[in-house]
Amino acid sequence: MARRLCCAWIFLLLLLLPGPAAGGKLLVVPMVGSHWLSMQEVVEKLSQRGHEVVVLMPEVSWHMKASQAYEVLTYPVTQTLEELDGAFNDFVAAHLRGLPFPQNILDIYKSYVHVFNTFFGQCKDLFRSQETLKALNQSGFDALLTDPFFMCGATLANYLSLPFVFFMRGFGCDLHFKAPQCPSPPSYVPRVFTFNSDRMTFFQRVENALVSLLEHKYCDGFYSEALKLSSEVLQRDVSFIDLVHSASIWLMRFDFVFEYVRPVMPNMVFIGGINCAKKKPLPKAYAEPTKPDK
Repeated sequence: MARRLCCAWIFLLLLLLPGPAAGGKLLVVPMVGSHWLSMQEVVEKLSQRGHEVVVLMPEVSWHMKASQAYEVLTYPVTQTLEELDGAFNDFVAAHLRGLPFPQNILDIYKSYVHVFNTFFGQCKDLFRSQETLKALNQSGFDALLTDPFFMCGATLANYLSLPFVFFMRGFGCDLHFKAPQCPSPPSYVPRVFTFNSDRMTFFQRVENALVSLLEHKYCDGFYSEALKLSSEVLQRDVSFIDLVHSASIWLMRFDFVFEYVRPVMPNMVFIGGINCAKKKPLPKAYAEPTKPDK
């Protein structure tokens, strides 16, 4: 594990250095949709610096397309674009229904599971494509860069025995801190859906502790399909933590300054809010300061 972490840190430093001597071969396993828009600029910049980058893409996806900046390897999938759209529309609708607590949590949870299982079907198709797996095994990659939300990249990295780097906004259930073994004391680290701050009353701390015990069961159901496939592919029983804890570097796509103060691990790097697309200038009507009414 220590050797793997050291190798990945060295590889990341090489990626940051310009020039052909620093070139490496990187396999990128992105998540479709807006997550890819955030990663695409990083991938293009790595290619511009002389690294050989291969992006693994499903034949049916959102926003993902070929580019001169990197090589694309596609694999066949069974989902149609209409199925992906339908699952995502159901997911959005669940957030807009405005049901009271705890019905809203159950409804949103069901929508998460549905959209996850729909999109994770593409990962199942990847491991059914023997031609694609053979090409990946023969390509001699140095490392794998992935957005881990759908877990396909983490499973593939373990399958190919590659050191891997996460580029992510976060997991549910506080797992992006639990997996790297960060201390997460419920006395001052608020849990999702409690709406507590890091300064809690005694009863809020009790509530926070109860939620922290339940949230892992919440995510066990959410990732059940991913764990089932990973166990089949890796031919051993795996848990969520087994798959992700060995990530060499966690590139956290948010700013620690805006989070509650908490312990973090040395291989967690906060890179700020790289979100979705390039910034555009505001229209003049918004950019110019408004004059106060007299």
